[in-house]
Amino acid sequence: MACQTLARRYPRISVEPDVIHIRDGRFLTSAGISAGIDLALALVEEDAGAEAARSVAQELVVFMQRPGGQSQFSAALSGPLAQDSVLRELMESVQAYPAAQHTVSGMADRAGVSVRHLNRLFRAETGTTPSQWLERVRLDAARALILEGHTVTRVAQRSGFGSDETLRRAFARQLGTTPTAFRERFATMAPGARWTLD
Repeated sequence: MACQTLARRYPRISVEPDVIHIRDGRFLTSAGISAGIDLALALVEEDAGAEAARSVAQELVVFMQRPGGQSQFSAALSGPLAQDSVLRELMESVQAYPAAQHTVSGMADRAGVSVRHLNRLFRAETGTTPSQWLERVRLDAARALILEGHTVTRVAQRSGFGSDETLRRAFARQLGTTPTAFRERFATMAPGARWTLD
C-alpha cells in the first residue's frame, strides 16, 4: 500500500517494494524502523568491517527474527553460571567441552547427585532442565563456530550436535532460523570455507 502511494506521488522514482534497504548513488532508503537498523548496520559494516557491525548488533540487542518470542542474538542462550558450587563446576566443564558425550545421567554422576536432584538444582538455578541447558550451551558454541566460518557439518560435530539435522532442529527451535541463514545475517565467510545447504 505505502509503496503504491509512493510510486504514484513520485512517478520519476523507481520503487523497489521487496527490499529492506537500498542505495541509489548518495541516497539511502529503508522500508521502516527495523529496516533502518539493518541499513545502519550495513553502513557500519561498510565503514568499519563485519566484526564491528556484529558488535554493534549485539549491543543493540538485535533479534534474529523480527517477530517476538525468539531468543536474542546477543545474549548467551545458556545464561549465567549457577551459584551452587557443585553445579557451577559441572556447568563450567560442560561449557569448556560442549562436543563431549554429555548425558543427564553422566552429568549427575560427575556432580555426585541423583538425576532427580540435578534436575531440581538446574530448575532452581537456571529455570530450565539439564538437557535444555545443554542444548543452549551447544547452540552458543555453534553460533561462535558459524561466525568463524566453519561448515554446517563441522559446526554440528564441534558443538556436540552430531549431525546437521540435529543442529538445524535446535536452531529452528531456539532461534527460529537455520544455521545458514544465521551465517548469512551475521558472519563473514572465511576464505576457502564451504557451506552445506540447509
